[in-house]
Amino acid sequence: MIGFQTLFYKEVLRFWKVATQTLTAPIVTAMLYLLIFGHVLEDRLQVYPGVQYTAFLVPGLVMMSVLQNSFANSSSSLIQSKITGNLVFILLPPLSHWEMFSAYVLAAVVRGLAVGAGVFLITVWFADLSFVAPWWIVIFALLGAAILATMGLIAGIWAEKFDQLAAFQNFLIMPATFLAGVFYSIHSLPPFWQAVSHANPFFYMIDGFRYGFFGQSDVNPLLSFAIVAAFFIVLASLAIYLLKRGYKLRH
Repeated sequence: MIGFQTLFYKEVLRFWKVATQTLTAPIVTAMLYLLIFGHVLEDRLQVYPGVQYTAFLVPGLVMMSVLQNSFANSSSSLIQSKITGNLVFILLPPLSHWEMFSAYVLAAVVRGLAVGAGVFLITVWFADLSFVAPWWIVIFALLGAAILATMGLIAGIWAEKFDQLAAFQNFLIMPATFLAGVFYSIHSLPPFWQAVSHANPFFYMIDGFRYGFFGQSDVNPLLSFAIVAAFFIVLASLAIYLLKRGYKLRH
C-alpha cells in the first residue's frame, strides 16, 4: 500500500498547496449563486411545500460544488502530468492500475467533499435546513464525488491537451450539472424536458442528496441510489480498464 499512500498524499498535497484557487474560489462562486438567485427568487418561488427557495437551493449548490471540484481535481492532475512529462514518474514505479485508480479518485473525493463542506458552512446561515435522512446525504455525496472523480480520470486519460479537457468540461460536465435540478425542480419543466432530465445521471445525484435534507424529492431515493451506483460501477470499470491497458499513457 506504500505506492497508493504516496500517490494519494501527492494528489492531496497538489490541491492543498493552492487552496485559494482549489478550495476558496469555488466556495465564493457558490456564495454568489446563493446571494443572486436566493435574493431574486426567495419570495417568488416555493418548490416543496413548507420549504423556502433558499433552503431548497443550498443542497443543490453544495452538491454542484462537490461534483465539479471532484472532476476538476483528477482531470487536471492527469493532464498536467501528461503535458509536463512527469507522468513517467508515476508509470515507472510498480503501481498497479487499482492503486492508481484508488489514489486519484480518493484524492478527488477529498477535494470535492472539502469544497462541499465549505459551501455548506457558509450558506447554511442563510437558510433553515433540516436533516431528515442524514445517511442519504452522506451516501449521495460520496457516490457523486466518486463518479465525477472517475469521469475526471477518464477525461484526463483521453485528453492530450488542455483544449480537449476544457471541451469535455464545458460541453458535458457543466451542462449536465446545471440541468440536473440545482436551481429548480424538474416538475416545473415541460414534459419533454422532464424526460431529458430523467436521462441525466447528475439529476439523481442531486435529487437524492436533497432528499436527505427535506425528505422530499422528485424521484424515489432508492431508485436514485440504484441508478447512481450502477453508473459508478460502469465508469469505474471503464477507468480501470483504460489504466490497465495504459491507453494514451504509455507512448
